[in-house]
Amino acid sequence: MGFPKDFLWGGAMAAWQVEGAYREDGKGLSTADVEARGAKGVPRKIYDKPVEGVLFPSHDGIDFYHRFPGDVELFAEMGFKALRVSIAWTRIFPNGDDSEPNEAGLAFYDRLFDDLNARGIKPVVTLFHYDTPLALVKKYGSWRSREMVNLAVRYARTCLERYRGKVTCWLTFNEINGLFISPKPWHQAGIVYRDDEVMNQVRVQAAHYQLVAAARIAKIAHEVDPANRVGAMVIYHLSYPYTCRPEDQVKNREKMLPQFYFLDVQARGRYTNLCQQVWDRLGYTPKMEPGDKDDLRAGTVDFISLSYYFSSVESVEPLKELVGNVAKGGRNPYLEITEWDWQIDPVGLRVALNQLEDRYQLPLFVVENGMGAQDTVETDGSIHDSYRIDYLRKHIQAMHEAVTVDHVDLMGYLMWGPIDLVSCGTGEYKKRYGFIYVDRHDDGTGSFERSRKDSFYWFKKVIATNGEDLDDLDR
Repeated sequence: MGFPKDFLWGGAMAAWQVEGAYREDGKGLSTADVEARGAKGVPRKIYDKPVEGVLFPSHDGIDFYHRFPGDVELFAEMGFKALRVSIAWTRIFPNGDDSEPNEAGLAFYDRLFDDLNARGIKPVVTLFHYDTPLALVKKYGSWRSREMVNLAVRYARTCLERYRGKVTCWLTFNEINGLFISPKPWHQAGIVYRDDEVMNQVRVQAAHYQLVAAARIAKIAHEVDPANRVGAMVIYHLSYPYTCRPEDQVKNREKMLPQFYFLDVQARGRYTNLCQQVWDRLGYTPKMEPGDKDDLRAGTVDFISLSYYFSSVESVEPLKELVGNVAKGGRNPYLEITEWDWQIDPVGLRVALNQLEDRYQLPLFVVENGMGAQDTVETDGSIHDSYRIDYLRKHIQAMHEAVTVDHVDLMGYLMWGPIDLVSCGTGEYKKRYGFIYVDRHDDGTGSFERSRKDSFYWFKKVIATNGEDLDDLDR
């Protein structure tokens, strides 16, 4: 037994982290376009508009907008079965609420999806991946407002109808549960909490609006094309009780509630008793309008997808804090840690997949997993990233056990950042993920030229053997 024959091996990335061309062909400004570069321990500063002299990494990305044919060729060389990308809302509707879509933006994604399909690479497309139209943030307060629901649905319908037959695998909101995890959900919802508003009230209501929008979109997707499959997507921040103390078990369950709140609604079509517990803890219940419950019931998802990077521990006692991408937790003394303070826990991926399988009985899809690291380019141009190979090998082994031993229904594995890109958390280039090196640096220099790392050839072998050969490269 092994991975299914139709297992989707590939990679994942987001429009704002790779495309660049941030004002080209009519594109409008998004929230990503006004977030400056940061660093480890240095938060990314958010501006009202682009400012001269400030480095905004989304403006250039890795120039995928102009170079995608060559990148897709490299992905095809590796044998990719699927590539997860996102559509930038502001390429389609520059202000988010324009009367007509921008044809140049629509045509760009036509070219991208046509190229992928021609090479046998299945497009897995995210509609909302951390780039809300900036004009809607200023006009409506972003997802604080119910106005966003109809605008998001109109944008999604435009994409679903335009790319009918080219795309059949859709994700709505990237890491939607970040609303309940991040203290500043600028990425997830275009929101920075104001001093005059109650944070928990805003997050509960914004979450409801996103869930209603996601449900309506799922229903429309199935109507537009019965072949469409729509997935929920969460960041799965696995947490363990620090000790066998019963109070630690209860505390850890509370920590895990955001993993299930959004999935309960998207998979079951209703707010569950777990959701009510979250409302009780936060002190707020979302305001609903007539028809919302019907929408949630009619727009359930076909599968569940997740990003998985790290785990943490939880206790009623103070712990040494570990800072992750959007979530914090206690340091696990049994795990290694990356340069950016992410704990490496391959076994945790198997645990996570089993938790989701047990709770939902829906197909699962790992659509993000990877390790940011600084790579060294040798004098001959080679890049020996054995640490990346080791990280990925162990996580693929954990998935293999989940599939073959635990009988988890797993659709595929899309490694995050198959090509170096802009890091979401810090906005850095030096925090590299890819199999493919991009000559771009944090001071704004670099040629954007691409080159293959050792992990490129290793993952090519993994795909060719459907995950059976995970040994090191022969030298």
